[in-house]
Amino acid sequence: MLQTQATDASPGSVAPTLSTTLTWRDTLKRWSLRWGVGRYHATVEPGLYRIGSPAPASPVLATCNYRMTVDLLRRDLAGVDCWLLVLETFGVNVWCAAGKGTFGTDELARRIYAVHLAEVVDHERIVLPQLGAVGVAAQTVRELTGYRVVWGPIRSRDVRAFLSAGMKATPEMRAVTFTFAERIALAPVEFLGAWRWAWAILVLAVLAAGGASVGAHRLTPRVALLALVPSVLAYALGTLAGGVAVPALLPWLPGRAFSVKGAFAGAVLALVALAAPTGMLGMMSPTLWAAVVLGVAAFASYVAVNFTGATPFTSPSGVERELRRALPWQATALVVALVIWAIAWAGVGGRIG
Repeated sequence: MLQTQATDASPGSVAPTLSTTLTWRDTLKRWSLRWGVGRYHATVEPGLYRIGSPAPASPVLATCNYRMTVDLLRRDLAGVDCWLLVLETFGVNVWCAAGKGTFGTDELARRIYAVHLAEVVDHERIVLPQLGAVGVAAQTVRELTGYRVVWGPIRSRDVRAFLSAGMKATPEMRAVTFTFAERIALAPVEFLGAWRWAWAILVLAVLAAGGASVGAHRLTPRVALLALVPSVLAYALGTLAGGVAVPALLPWLPGRAFSVKGAFAGAVLALVALAAPTGMLGMMSPTLWAAVVLGVAAFASYVAVNFTGATPFTSPSGVERELRRALPWQATALVVALVIWAIAWAGVGGRIG
């Protein structure tokens, strides 16, 4: 079972031991994190831990304090005797924390001194995950602490083989992949995250439809309900397109920018839904069609841009640049969609109010 207390001021003789066997609670926690449940409380206490029965000559591995990362790493270290140095990354994974600077040179040096690592091991090597390289200056770490950084493999499942080979990585261990399975594993948290703004968008859509119906005709519950149903469906289409279709079809969608990929997926999915011969969407007017397609494309584009934080194909500067370019277009398209929506419902409200 995962311990939550580590020694930050004592030698490794009293460092807590992490089990390499995950319980059903650990598995349940990992799956809940996949869906974003409890994401901001998934931390492990920073400090020094034991894996197996390490000796002074045993290797030292450093990682972040994101619960899922620690769980997967300790599981994959079954049968290995080593020390695990957990850095304070505030519950953020290695790659993202390195980009933000929390999995960085200063924190690594500080943690090495805080746990009195020199009193625990008799060597001067520390293994860091390759995806943390952007945040750590190895030469500076050597100058500050005397420890030499050895870059380990990208995936935790390769760590045992890496250590067994004398800390030598194969080309496969260094290769960055982003397969269909890896992309889909990240889709749930993005999909659910997109729904946190649902209430605001749906209220705006209903108010726009209802407000346009007021004048010669009063706003009735029926008008509000009939406006709410396509609004919910349109929002669902946007989240599906940006949060599921884009990760699944990422290499095949047109455009390099995630915002373009999301807009394309949203427009296509909206057109397919609207072209259905049955149901309310299939009977909507061309004006409402235009509003829905534009709105879904705009929202799907926004959701897809959020996925840039989960892919190894982007950089922090690239993400910031795309956000600066995409957000004004997304906001403008959404406003235009609401205006067209209101215009269309001005006529609809008179017929059904």
